[in-house]
Amino acid sequence: WYWQKEKREPYVKFMEANYPPGFSYEDFGPLFTAEFFDPNQWADILKASGAKYVVLTSKHHEGFALWGSEYSWNWNAVDVGPKRDLVAELATSVRNRTDLHFGLYHSLFEWFNPLFLEDATNVFKTRKFPNSKSLPELYEIVTKYQPEIIWSDGDGNAPDTYWNSTGFLAWLYNDSPVWDTVVTNDRWGVGSICTHGGFYTCSDRYNPGHLLPHKWENCMTIDKGSWGYRRNAQLDDYLTTEDLVKELVETVSCGGNLLMNIGPTYDGRIAVIFEERLRQMGAWLKVNGEAIYGTKPWRAQNDTVTPEVWYTFSHKEGKVNAIFLNWPVSRTLELGEPQAKLGETQ
Repeated sequence: WYWQKEKREPYVKFMEANYPPGFSYEDFGPLFTAEFFDPNQWADILKASGAKYVVLTSKHHEGFALWGSEYSWNWNAVDVGPKRDLVAELATSVRNRTDLHFGLYHSLFEWFNPLFLEDATNVFKTRKFPNSKSLPELYEIVTKYQPEIIWSDGDGNAPDTYWNSTGFLAWLYNDSPVWDTVVTNDRWGVGSICTHGGFYTCSDRYNPGHLLPHKWENCMTIDKGSWGYRRNAQLDDYLTTEDLVKELVETVSCGGNLLMNIGPTYDGRIAVIFEERLRQMGAWLKVNGEAIYGTKPWRAQNDTVTPEVWYTFSHKEGKVNAIFLNWPVSRTLELGEPQAKLGETQ
């Protein structure tokens, strides 16, 4: 995107200095090898993180599919590069080794696909691309892998009518193999985001800091500057575990879920710094998970007297959880929101 679309100078110069003349995006395909991809190891790391669901990017905006799609000939991980069905392998490992819900991200549009570019030139009055490529792929991954989450993205500035989103979603929720378990987000065409969906994402790294009437998700990155893996990233480019815990607590207190992104390497590894962050989150949740899992927002999301105190409510136990992120200097935590009743409050 930065290299070919926006032509940002540092990226253009890097490509010129490190790749031969005429090198195209498609030439990256064979370089994606995933020889160290171990889905069992991935599943174990994800389980150790304390996560309850995982969403794998099955296809991003460049159109490369991580499964052997019938609709992406010679531009998928079975035909090019790894020569493996990475979606199937991770789905199997996650289901066999964890209790996580398995989901799939799918980009509706593709940067380079000539059919999409033709439709865009026609102001989306023609629908060659969704009819022959994007929609068949969606039906394919649902039927083949039965994900419990469909995380749609990349409308390409086209309306939901171009994508026939309502038609696909009607099938998904009524006739698909996952009709009674699947959940979806809100990125199904221009105008649908933060308006229509099982849960709202509204924008990348969305964290409103207050309660919303609709279920929502904060989709964010451990690497502050990238969704993918960066070989040149510095230590300061990564959120600390304390940063991530704060993000989690604020999100859950306001009724959201946290989807924490990590970018794997081209050879199939979860980089050690990402693994460390995930395992540290899991260690925190082992101690404090009762204030996160299965909770609901309380009447107040944060405290009015002491900053950085966030509340959740455990409905089954009838318990209010006050989560404070900094140990009080006075060693006394003063709370302004709970209203104690003599003889009732424990």
